[in-house]
Amino acid sequence: MDDSPSFSESLRELAEPLWKTIHAHPFVTGIGDGSLPEDRFRFYMRQDYLFLIEYSRVTALAVAKAPHLEDMGRFADLLNATLNTEMDLHRGFAAKFGISAEEFETTRHAPACRAYTDYLLTVAHAGTFAEVAAAMLPCQWDYALIGEELSARGAPANAPLYAEWIEMYASVDFARLAAWLRGILDRAAGEAGPAERDRMRAHFMTCTRYEYMFWEMCWRMEEWPL
Repeated sequence: MDDSPSFSESLRELAEPLWKTIHAHPFVTGIGDGSLPEDRFRFYMRQDYLFLIEYSRVTALAVAKAPHLEDMGRFADLLNATLNTEMDLHRGFAAKFGISAEEFETTRHAPACRAYTDYLLTVAHAGTFAEVAAAMLPCQWDYALIGEELSARGAPANAPLYAEWIEMYASVDFARLAAWLRGILDRAAGEAGPAERDRMRAHFMTCTRYEYMFWEMCWRMEEWPL
């Protein structure tokens, strides 16, 4: 019996120091204990909305590149759920913070958000299906881990909207989504050669670093200098 870790497990081991840093970031811990200033969270919501739009484009390209019909269907389902369900939920949740639809439409990408989404789109256009899956996974997987970790600590009673956010990402459905994408990645890695697996590893680590930069961007409410 082969006891060696799966490809996704090996990526998690490689990224563990980065994830520990992400989970200790004051933006993340501030959601967990309810101390995060709401202006920073509103900034996050606006940037995350823009991120979801570009992530949907990446998902659409994953549909086109998927080598198996079943995977095409699952990514198509994810695309539909993101565009027609998650985006509505995002707008509804943002409204509780006083963010209007007009604000979403007039928000422009902050530098780190633009860099992250451009990187994802570059991989989605130029890379293989396996590379696209590797680039997409850090966002899905680490959000599930953050939700699970913050939920285990106890949702902040003094910040019910942050508690609602934690509950969403700590849900069984979101954990299943991350697990599904991990399975996709492991199968793709098994069909890939050494050079392609090296590229997958590099994309996973780069996007993990971008996840940190996204939280840091929201903490500092990053704007363009000019």
